[in-house]
Amino acid sequence: METTNPRVAAELEKAGDWEQYWTRAAARVDWHTPWTTLYEAFEGSFRWYTGGTTNLSVNALDEHAKNHPERPALISIVEDGTTRSFTYAQLFALVRKLAAAYRALGVRRGDRVAIYMPTGPEAIASMLALSRIGAIHLVVFAGFGSAALAQRIRLAGARLLIAGDITWRKGRAVPLVPIVEEALRDPGSPVRTVVWHCRSFDPPEISGITSYAWQALDDLAGPASDEPEWMDSDDPAFILATSGTTAQPKLVVHTHGAYQVGLLHTSAVMFGLSPNDVWWSTSDIGWIVGHSFIVYAPLLVGATTIAYEGALDHPGPENFYRLIQEHQVTGIFTAPTAVRLLNRYGTAPAAGFDLTSVERVFSAGEPLNPPAWDVFQREIFHDRVPVIDHWWQTETGGPVVGNPYGLGLLPIKPGSAGIALPGYAVSVLRADGTRCDPDETGSVAITRPFPGLTARLWGDVTGRYREAYWTTIPGVYVTGDAASQDADGYLWFRGRIDEVLKIAGHRIGTSEVESALLRHPAVAEAGVTGQPDDLRGEVVAAFVVLRPGESVRPELEDELRQTIRHELGPVAVVGRLEFVPGLPKTRSGKIMRRLLKSVVMDQESGDTSTIEDPHAVEAAREAWHRADSDQGH
Repeated sequence: METTNPRVAAELEKAGDWEQYWTRAAARVDWHTPWTTLYEAFEGSFRWYTGGTTNLSVNALDEHAKNHPERPALISIVEDGTTRSFTYAQLFALVRKLAAAYRALGVRRGDRVAIYMPTGPEAIASMLALSRIGAIHLVVFAGFGSAALAQRIRLAGARLLIAGDITWRKGRAVPLVPIVEEALRDPGSPVRTVVWHCRSFDPPEISGITSYAWQALDDLAGPASDEPEWMDSDDPAFILATSGTTAQPKLVVHTHGAYQVGLLHTSAVMFGLSPNDVWWSTSDIGWIVGHSFIVYAPLLVGATTIAYEGALDHPGPENFYRLIQEHQVTGIFTAPTAVRLLNRYGTAPAAGFDLTSVERVFSAGEPLNPPAWDVFQREIFHDRVPVIDHWWQTETGGPVVGNPYGLGLLPIKPGSAGIALPGYAVSVLRADGTRCDPDETGSVAITRPFPGLTARLWGDVTGRYREAYWTTIPGVYVTGDAASQDADGYLWFRGRIDEVLKIAGHRIGTSEVESALLRHPAVAEAGVTGQPDDLRGEVVAAFVVLRPGESVRPELEDELRQTIRHELGPVAVVGRLEFVPGLPKTRSGKIMRRLLKSVVMDQESGDTSTIEDPHAVEAAREAWHRADSDQGH
């Protein structure tokens, strides 16, 4: 693509020679043993930097602790304002102690260890400690129920579980102990030892399980070694389950070598991360964003990272802005759901807070709808800093599509995730593998592997990895997302490929309809799916959440239908529009449109273990069936 930004243009040109490009990118990593072979492809997979040894945790801490011991590394904040800060020296000392303690518990290189804890220093230090000694961590989001926890532990074969007793949410201490106890009653559970970090309860006794209180780790560390393991580039650093799946979750593998190269590359090119940053990713360590941009990337570059536990709008909607001012945050990474949540309160909560420390704001998870972008860009940050959308997946480890802030911004197109970043070969393809024309919606595919793209699934003995990603369009990695690409090379994501509506032969993305609804001042959130129609094949079924203070009035539905028609034209035919108190979303903020589809089609919901509020599905069903009943009368 052509670009008016000379730095971006130069980087894209360099990336044309991909072997040299990824060779140079690897120089950012501290290799204990230099690698010998850049890239190898073999049946069903690939690997990078063969022969090289390194350690993700060592590179995140050791040199920083030695050269900048007093620099703040981690600021841990709970929603009630409780704050703990760790310098690089302090975090390094904690990680070394935990590394020795876990070794004393018998954890060895290649062992899997599950972590079921809220986002806080004990969980983060445990991740780093396990990585340091060559163990493989599996973090399970501390909002999942017992079935999801048990399933992930079983699939990973984790014999040790590190667990918290509570997590804070909206001023309430949510107990985790009963969830852990039930999960460990699973007859297939391999867990034999639990380490408890307790803030409210005493460690429980569980039959057949050896339990340790957090305080016991001091004695366990004793004489045990905390020396790092030097890991082959292709050795797993962690495994992480993909979210929102309808079947058995896929456990994605990320490695010490290639993942680290990819992470440092995107940290520089996409985010411009530097040691001077106070970086706040509002995600949770249970997701890939938390792994990559709460824990590993900020520490690898020597920045200060903020780890937040709780709801952003508790104890009030001004909380988010107060923390920015208090900690002089320079970079923010959040999700469209969080942006829309904060926008529901209007701009008043931001008034009176000094936000001038902020240099850039990033959003990912779903398309950042233009109306939500506009409020943050123009009304909250007054066009002083860019609000930048981008796209990636658990499987990619870091951003693939975005606006490369680290190289110098391209023009922002609200609603677009940006361009394929330098080094990443991304195409929009038809089902037959041919490239789509500009503005034609198709399947987003990665046509060449890159460092950081997962090369295998944990425990995959059936070829599931190849089947899931590389066979839909042979020879390319199919992401499952739908998008179009405009003449300037910008990608416009439309949702999952099976969430594109086909109305009278026209393809319309669910996100396009949702964005149109969000332009109405009464709408806080909207979720859209397809509804079968005898004439058109499919029409829009919309579920709408109103802003606080708004109520359903007779003319509102007509106004919303007219808004969609005005924004998208007469092709966007709305079959049904229902008002609901909330939408079914994963705990990472993605709208679970398959559950809306199950409501419309009157089908079973399937697996809802990743859903934030199960009552949202029930409420949607009640609204839909109530309307059916009313029409029947």
